[in-house]
Amino acid sequence: MNSNTTWRNLRNIGVIAHVDAGKTTTTERILFYTGENHRIGEVHDGATTMDFDPQERARGITIHSAATTVHWHGTQINLIDTPGHIDFNIEVKRSLRVLDGAVVVFDGVAGVEPQTETNWRLADDYRVPRIAFVNKLDRLGADFGRVVAMMRERLGTNAVPVQLPIGAEGDFRGVVDLLAMHALVWDHDDASAPPRVTAIPPELLDAAHAARARLVEAVVERDDALLDAWLRGESPSVDALRAGVRAATLAGAMVPVLAGSAFRNRGVEPLLDAVVAYLPAPGEAPGAAPLDGALSALAFKLTADDHGAMVFVRVYSGSLRRGDTVFNASTGQAERVARLYEIHADRRVERDALVAGDIAGVVGLKDVLTGHTLAATRNAPVLESIAVPEAVIDVAIEPRQQSGAAALSKGLSVLVREDPSLRLRQDPDSGQTLLSGMGELQLEVAVEKLRSRFGVDVAVGRPQVAYRETISAAAEVRHVHRKQSGGPGQFAELTLRIAPLGRGEGFRFSTTVVGGAIPREFIPAVEAGIRRAAQAGPFAGYPLVDFEATLVDGSAHVRDSSALAFELAAAHALREAVLNAAPVVLEPVMAVEVVTPAEALGDVIGDLLRRRGHVQGQDARGTAVVVTAHVPLAQMFGYIGQLRALSSGRAQFTMQLSHHAEVPARVALAA
Repeated sequence: MNSNTTWRNLRNIGVIAHVDAGKTTTTERILFYTGENHRIGEVHDGATTMDFDPQERARGITIHSAATTVHWHGTQINLIDTPGHIDFNIEVKRSLRVLDGAVVVFDGVAGVEPQTETNWRLADDYRVPRIAFVNKLDRLGADFGRVVAMMRERLGTNAVPVQLPIGAEGDFRGVVDLLAMHALVWDHDDASAPPRVTAIPPELLDAAHAARARLVEAVVERDDALLDAWLRGESPSVDALRAGVRAATLAGAMVPVLAGSAFRNRGVEPLLDAVVAYLPAPGEAPGAAPLDGALSALAFKLTADDHGAMVFVRVYSGSLRRGDTVFNASTGQAERVARLYEIHADRRVERDALVAGDIAGVVGLKDVLTGHTLAATRNAPVLESIAVPEAVIDVAIEPRQQSGAAALSKGLSVLVREDPSLRLRQDPDSGQTLLSGMGELQLEVAVEKLRSRFGVDVAVGRPQVAYRETISAAAEVRHVHRKQSGGPGQFAELTLRIAPLGRGEGFRFSTTVVGGAIPREFIPAVEAGIRRAAQAGPFAGYPLVDFEATLVDGSAHVRDSSALAFELAAAHALREAVLNAAPVVLEPVMAVEVVTPAEALGDVIGDLLRRRGHVQGQDARGTAVVVTAHVPLAQMFGYIGQLRALSSGRAQFTMQLSHHAEVPARVALAA
């Protein structure tokens, strides 16, 4: 943050949306209007500022969250553009974790789409105040009122328009400002031409007065003084109304909704005004910690290049200076800050210091990972970390020449440090290295990075479903680990009870051992042995999930017992117990949304049913039909080709993980 920037004129915001809602186009317009860019970069030209990675430009999508800093009418805005594709959802998660507010972009035709809904729930989890921008209102089939209604119905939010569109589809030319009660009209698509302020068109006056009345009612019901005046027939001033909208937005009681077409340069300036007017400064968001005090910062993203690793941090309190020695409160290790950078997409501006509220890059930190806390003292409180989504798909990966093994190992190590939603493991049967992720696109991007960044020519197996295994009954076993082969022996005895947990609950460990039957220092080794054995379950070799393990009893030998002996005993006991606990295999089930022409609806539904899908519902969207279904991931490989064939190339689909379910006994696992 610049020295002349105060808390009141700093905003840390993210731009989030479903893929293709126009999020990056909106961000590029923000860069232009704030003077950060002197020309507009277009996604279709591969010339955007925020999508600067070669793969992003080649694919025309956002893959990495990109940060930049802009200024609007005296307010500094630290802005993060996030991906819309579900495969890169970790980027949205870690961005929302450190942001104070968000702009959610909606497609004016499609409305609330699956990834918008997922991102909205994430913003709910992190209590991030947000404003909505209904984009693409110049498109055929765009309907502002329908999108607002979808927001209320599907997102359960109090979406309140603060603007109404003037004109529809190809005739969209401006907005009605419901606070000031005037019109903003863009006579041309030229981004350099400001809107013309004029009277509200007569045909929209009744609708504008009705919409303003609803806006005023939503504001005054939260403010006793305004409510009393309103009941006496007094109308709130524009300033009072704006302050009321801000208070309701910060409290999460309202989401102001704006209208526009970013591609046609209509509605972006009022959107920037709304960011300043309604979204919080640091310390104003719900549950925000005090800004003063000792250093407390969260590492939320890592990148590595030829110059070393850069850690992106959000400073919550205190300050951070170049050359400081700080502590990683998550590990207790000391770290030295070599350099600090303000980030402008792919450009860096060196800084001497960071203060509370800043989002910036730090170079020099050796062992800091995503979710770690940086603090002034070793034992400082640890900030809430960042939940990592579960991997659902694997590929086997190996170098084509043995000489590339070292480079592959280094490249994979860097990739999983940068993206914690990528996982590495060894197949227990084949010994192959398996790279796991959230979808085929994410793994394709990772493999391309290995080739382009690390120069590794890799052979990649076809994608496989990342199955899990679990138990469906309880079991208890007693196991004795005894080994005597000259010298000190090994001895550990324990009784282990396991029981199933609900889907998604993971693993829990507890102990009921009393009286020192097992020395306290060996208990962590028992848990470690269980965790190690659970990495490859004994039933089908897949990771074991959703179970509870209880150490019931045991005994130790005064000389021959050790942590290693108890770790080995626990691993053997778990494997034996699982086989006695009715083990089952779980498969990822995807929430699929298909948008299809009505004439292909029957064929699309029939095909989903053949894929073991369960259709959840269908809705009209303009001239198309939206089908929602739950389908096992194993049945979705190659789906896009079949869908195009069924619909003459006109249908499209999106999917994201819904839940894990037991694989039916009659179904063979995808090999």
